[in-house]
Parts: sequence; structure tokens; C-alpha cells
Amino acid sequence: MNFLASTPRPGPEQAAAARARLATGIEAEAMACGARTGRPVLGRAVLDAIRAVPRHAFVPGLPFEVAHEDEALPIGHGQTISQPFVVALMTELADLGPADSVLEVGTGSGYQAAILWHVAGLVHSVEIVPELARAARARLAALGYDVRVHEADGRLGHPQAAPYDAILVTAAAPAIPRALVAQLREGGRIVMPVGEAHGPQALLRATRGPGDRIAIRDCLDVRFVPLLGDG
Repeated sequence: MNFLASTPRPGPEQAAAARARLATGIEAEAMACGARTGRPVLGRAVLDAIRAVPRHAFVPGLPFEVAHEDEALPIGHGQTISQPFVVALMTELADLGPADSVLEVGTGSGYQAAILWHVAGLVHSVEIVPELARAARARLAALGYDVRVHEADGRLGHPQAAPYDAILVTAAAPAIPRALVAQLREGGRIVMPVGEAHGPQALLRATRGPGDRIAIRDCLDVRFVPLLGDG
């Protein structure tokens, strides 16, 4: 499928203006939540990524204006594309640099992976739903994003490319999977929502110290779909 052709294409100025408005709204929300998140000001690289990635291409079939609202949207198979503010915040909390390798657990539509591609050196992404993995792989390639998408149980991570500087998990689990912690470098960060599927959830930032010890910060109350898998 040609994902670029299947999505209504606005003019370049309209698209750029929509992404700029989205970034401005995200900046305001970051400031409002800054006391809780510890990140009242998002880095330039993250905001530039929000301004660069065409979110409407990751939700084909939805109106252009809806695609650029700061809210989560359905993508089929019981999954969602995350709220752009949360995407930006999770990317910021990962503290990525241009030479870093990052693993995303839960590719979904591929939007978060595209944002990560702009700020990191190498992006691996794992998706357990085969249809979503195949669609995201094709969509990212069509848009020019070199993201390695793997069909696998995200709870197990992707040990073949470990260790990672950071891991982002885009679905909630009752606890941080130990298999993911083990795939971080010492000093590496994992950012993920933790909590029950239909109960309170918190976005956590965990930093790996010596061995498997981790230091955790509770950053925000969130609501994510559950992390699927048996790992």
C-alpha cells in the first residue's frame, strides 16, 4: 500500500503550520506539568521532531485536522497512537543524543518511532501485532525513516541489538519487565507507563545503576493500552 498516496496531502505550508501549532501546544502543556515531570521546558531536538513528522500520515483515513489534535487516536486492533504531548515527553525523558541507540516497545502506527529517529542514532522497534508491524514498517520506509521494526513479544525486548541507551514502552504493564532492564546499558533509561489496564497508571523514568538496580521517578498520571505478550 502506498501510505503517502492513501492519506490526503495538504499543502506544505498548511502541514508545517499544523505541526507548528501542535509543537506550541505541547510546549505550553510541558510548562504546566513541569513541577510533576521535572521537564517544564522540552529540548529543541524533541520539538523540532514534532514539527518535522507528518502525524497525519500515521493515521490514514482520519481528517487532517483531527490527526493534528493533541490527543490519542485509534489505529485498529485495540491500539492507539499516543497523545503528541506524551510522545514528546517520553522522548524528552529518555535523554537521547544523536549517537544513542534506542528500543521502542510497541510500534503501533510508527509515529513515536519516527520522532525517535530524529533525535537518536539508531532506532529499533518491536510490535507484537503482525498487521501493525507490517504496516508501520512500510509506512516508515515510505516516509524515509530508517527504523528497524521487528515482529515480536515486546515484554522480551530485542536482545539481539542490546545494550540500549534508552528503552521506551508505549503500553502499560503492572511492573517494569526485568528483561527490558537487563537490555539497558549502565546509566541507560527506560520510560514507560506502569499500572493496571483499567486502573491508575503512572509514567515512570527508571535509570539503570550497577547490576540490575534501578532508580525510579514518577513523572505523570497517564492512561495507556495494556502491554501484550507472555514475557
